Amino acid sequence: MNRRLDEHSSVARASSAWEPAFRATVIPRLAIVDVVRGIAIAGVVLFHLVWDLAYLGVIPAWIASHSLWLLFGRVLAGTFMALVGVSLVLASADGFRRRAFMRRLAVLVAAALAITLVTRVAFPQTFVYYGILHAIAVASVIGALALRLPTSAIVALGVAAYVLGFFWTSAAFDPRWLAWTGFAATPPRSNDFVPVFPWIGLTLLGMAGTRLALARGWAYCARPLDGRVDRSLAWIGRHSLPIYLIHQPVLLGVLIPLVGLVR
Repeated sequence: MNRRLDEHSSVARASSAWEPAFRATVIPRLAIVDVVRGIAIAGVVLFHLVWDLAYLGVIPAWIASHSLWLLFGRVLAGTFMALVGVSLVLASADGFRRRAFMRRLAVLVAAALAITLVTRVAFPQTFVYYGILHAIAVASVIGALALRLPTSAIVALGVAAYVLGFFWTSAAFDPRWLAWTGFAATPPRSNDFVPVFPWIGLTLLGMAGTRLALARGWAYCARPLDGRVDRSLAWIGRHSLPIYLIHQPVLLGVLIPLVGLVR
């Protein structure tokens, strides 16, 4: 433990004055992070509910494809990508736990592959070849590699990645095996597509923002959220992955019979 703290201290001394000085105490799990994640996964359920209703012809198709509704979906994806960076920094504030990280990564990779396989069967033309779970898994690896960088470098990389993802594309990246980078001019259609660029930029900026919060002591002053709604959202946030994996089968399993009965 002392060796890890010494390494963190050397990184802090070598960087700018606003670099976080990591403390010897473990940061308690911050309920606000779980609450934000809970709100985001609740938004995902709502987003897919509307998509399912449009798919089944219950509501007009234009509602699910409206630019504002699609923007809502992008905001949800961006929230999850930023939270990857937030969680990485908080979890490694007193030392990087490689075993726990690898376990979490293995679960993410398995879940992402399951989503690809299931959607390949259900929606062969628009299956998820690189969706939010794939993006979170890759962002976790990239973020872990960036943990030793100075905060200023992480900010620069985050901004560059975000901007590059919007301003540079090439038809050479259009095949699925390259489109996941985010550089495709016309990526293949998918029911969920969250490419590396620009979304990795939000993960890196989430890391930098969390480091700043640690440097200023804000994370250590966070008050517990005791309200019933807060506790419920925090619980949902802590179980966001299983909720993500089962919510669509549950929604469709309920909606399809109901729509069939009504019609």
